[in-house]
Amino acid sequence: MPPASTDTPPSGEAKADTSAPFQSTMPASNFSWQITLAEKVIAITGANRGIGLGIAEVCMANSAKFVYSLDLMEPGEDTIALQKCYPNFRCIQTDVTSEESIEKAINQIVEETGRIDGLVANAGMTKHQPAMNFDRPQLEQMFDLNVFGSYFCAQIVARKFIALGIKGSIVMTASMTSYRPNRAAPSAPYGATKAAVRNMCHTLAMEWSKHGIRVNSISPGFVRTAMTYYIENSPEWGNKMENYGGMPRLADPRELGGAYVYLLSDGSSYTTGIDIPIAGVVGAW
Repeated sequence: MPPASTDTPPSGEAKADTSAPFQSTMPASNFSWQITLAEKVIAITGANRGIGLGIAEVCMANSAKFVYSLDLMEPGEDTIALQKCYPNFRCIQTDVTSEESIEKAINQIVEETGRIDGLVANAGMTKHQPAMNFDRPQLEQMFDLNVFGSYFCAQIVARKFIALGIKGSIVMTASMTSYRPNRAAPSAPYGATKAAVRNMCHTLAMEWSKHGIRVNSISPGFVRTAMTYYIENSPEWGNKMENYGGMPRLADPRELGGAYVYLLSDGSSYTTGIDIPIAGVVGAW
């Protein structure tokens, strides 16, 4: 590549707009290439159980300084047990469908730790039933949490990153149902919400890259949580897995954690606007 020109533009020629300079995303010369969350403060929505709790454990195991669960539910036994192992895993009761509640929680994190480096917009809900049976209130509830909740969490945290001068990372939990139908547990509205989540990440990544903010998503397949426990107990489970292909089991939520850690870490400084399917090859073709 030829060196950049240093010529002065002729008189009267328009100059480049420098009112909004881009944040450099190049690693520093003394950058450590270890994949780690050391010294980072991470917020995870819906982390009092399920996938969110698994992500929180893996983040703590990879040296995150603090991990906060932003969840409307009260901490359960598993959450409390993880806090005993990792005292810097904290919970803030948060309604992610309320912008006021989200902003209050993010402000509390910054007040307590002085910073925030990453957000996992993970809170979500599903309902499995035939498409003919869904009514408008059910769809509005699902979109309010899965789509609007993720969007406003990202927007509020991005503003905080910019205010603090932090090159932060946002990771949203999408789903393999954003790519293809789920034969084992069909839900047209759920797939639609997760497709919206996956798609919005691409545009947010483009818009916010000039601030050094990266936005990505992860699409899990079958994961063992309170919402999916019944799937592998179904007498048709074996036959359905033959139709899907892939690993004939549900994933432990912690098996997703490595991808979240990578996307939250500085090691992924050139990774933005992508989705990572983690589904035991289910739906990978």
